[in-house]
Amino acid sequence: MMNPSHRAPLGPSPVVPTPASGPIVEPAPGLGDDDFMRVALEEAAAAGAAGDVPIGAIVVRDGAIVGRGHNRRELDGDPTAHAEIVALREAARAAGEWRLMGATVYVTLEPCPMCAGALVNARVARVVYGCADPKAGAVDTLFGIGRDERLNHRFAVAAGVLADPCAGILRSFFAARRNRRPAP
Repeated sequence: MMNPSHRAPLGPSPVVPTPASGPIVEPAPGLGDDDFMRVALEEAAAAGAAGDVPIGAIVVRDGAIVGRGHNRRELDGDPTAHAEIVALREAARAAGEWRLMGATVYVTLEPCPMCAGALVNARVARVVYGCADPKAGAVDTLFGIGRDERLNHRFAVAAGVLADPCAGILRSFFAARRNRRPAP
């Protein structure tokens, strides 16, 4: 049994599944968590290229990508336009319903409280994230949303998948931003 207090660091970390209310949805044959996280990293790069914080997410259901998203807060002027929300909206439109039972969401950074709540509400089966978020992480670091038995739905969590590249894209983005600031 895994320790439920597992915290994924910003460095290398094993993939750690945690208990959920339903079955753990495994990746499609031939494609694994690393493969799907690479697609989420492509979404993160698109966000960074558009001037937004480089976080990307995809929704996988029955082995197929049914939703993609990256941060669009700056582009849309929308505080809710986080990668996970954008990807969930696209997946729900594709499915023709809001319940995304059996879906796995891959996201480059641990979801915040808003996104973790949306993942619960969407009824996803599993969340796979790259690097932990020490300031807002809501599935492992600061909160256990998604595993809280008081909620009507829970999901499995796998942490630390491609943690180094996921953390690296964020570090590079913020380093470049700091270097652009004028000196006082």
